[in-house]
Amino acid sequence: MIFKRLICHTLRALTLASFLLVTLPSQAAMYGYVDDTGRVHVSSQKIDERYQYIPPGQTLSATRPVNRITHPYNIKPARPVTPSPARVERYRDMVEEVAARYKLNPDLLHAIISVESGYNPKALSNRGAHGLMQVTRSTARRFGSEQPMDPRQNLEAGARYISYLLKMFDNRLTLVIAAYNAGEGAVKRYNAVPPYAETRQYVAKVLATYAAASMDDNGAAAPAPRLEKAAFNG
Repeated sequence: MIFKRLICHTLRALTLASFLLVTLPSQAAMYGYVDDTGRVHVSSQKIDERYQYIPPGQTLSATRPVNRITHPYNIKPARPVTPSPARVERYRDMVEEVAARYKLNPDLLHAIISVESGYNPKALSNRGAHGLMQVTRSTARRFGSEQPMDPRQNLEAGARYISYLLKMFDNRLTLVIAAYNAGEGAVKRYNAVPPYAETRQYVAKVLATYAAASMDDNGAAAPAPRLEKAAFNG
């Protein structure tokens, strides 16, 4: 009986390995990666940052690091995002009220809204994210909002999510901002800002906008969050 079980487990392991290793053609240039679920993605073109060049005749393994090509500190300096002052003023009181309710710095919400939507309550991304804080319907429902296109409900859901992420990542703001963009799963996986160019530029933009919003009335910069080098050691 034990011998039969051992044979069965061995066969299962070999079957799984055959799915996780893809032998690529020896002619055309190929690119690929293995996602978090173990699914293999292969293309003749480098579709986005995740796809790595795979030499002819080589295999793509599920254990191969994904997108390690991006250098941990390869982040272009970002300038603050400056939305229309009229739009900012229109939602200022609402942002401050929601921030106070969830014990968040309103400048942080302002920075995220500025980068996400430019204070456009009707913004809709190609990934299905809605409104001021670009909240998806699934995230909105997760945090108690049924109408993500409603500005107040959108802000409420986004603020709850930020508060949740702050607890999850022990108030490490750089990781929180990265998780808001790339998802908490990606940040957990790398235990750092994921090595995605889009996410790293997003973090830089949000922090730059946050720093600008934190200036006092004399134009001097108040203590503002900065890029944590340790957070980019993914």
